Amino acid sequence: MTKPEILTVDDVSKTFQVKAGEVKAVDHASFAARHGSVTTIVGPSGSGKTTLLYVIGSLEKPESGRIEVAGRDILAPGADLVRYRRESIGFVFQFFNLVPTLTALENVMLPMDLDGVPPTEQRGRATELLAKMGVEGRLLKAHPNKMSGGENQRVAIARSLANDPDIILADEPTGNLDTATGRVVVEILTGLARKEGKCVLMVTHDESILEVSDRAFHMMDGVLSEIAA
Repeated sequence: MTKPEILTVDDVSKTFQVKAGEVKAVDHASFAARHGSVTTIVGPSGSGKTTLLYVIGSLEKPESGRIEVAGRDILAPGADLVRYRRESIGFVFQFFNLVPTLTALENVMLPMDLDGVPPTEQRGRATELLAKMGVEGRLLKAHPNKMSGGENQRVAIARSLANDPDIILADEPTGNLDTATGRVVVEILTGLARKEGKCVLMVTHDESILEVSDRAFHMMDGVLSEIAA
């Protein structure tokens, strides 16, 4: 049985104004992704891949195009983007973006706290998610500066799952890690697609990630082109 498409990006463009004029960061990009799939976008720095990810996550607004998530147009006038980000999207960043004054457990609880989840439920779910990522025991009370890069990224992935989103957007998830740790992080993200049915979209310099991808694209000067299997 074919898995349904959860994400549709249709003819999306995003332009930035700079001193020298206009830069088209995303140039009429189109693709679709399904539940249980891993989609990868590779390309050099400045190619537009992170901008596209941020447009999908509603952190940037495009000038044109359409983005549908579970059949909802997130660019429609009056769309509740705060709710969309909290309920449908989980972000994983290259530099983790954990709150330095919070422990690992508290960082994962934070999205649930913002969403009004009762504290006891927050703690239970956060502990469970961290355990799945291999973060347990003393690490639950550790602050980001007391953990390794790999441990921080595992916490960041657990945090991205706090509100059980359909889509995981990962921006250079291995970019700040050594090769072995990066491989483990890719296995975790791939497992979220294969075992839990998440739609995982990664942008990266690391072309080895193409091996685990269901669909892969190359981006250059804002233009997205599919890489043949």
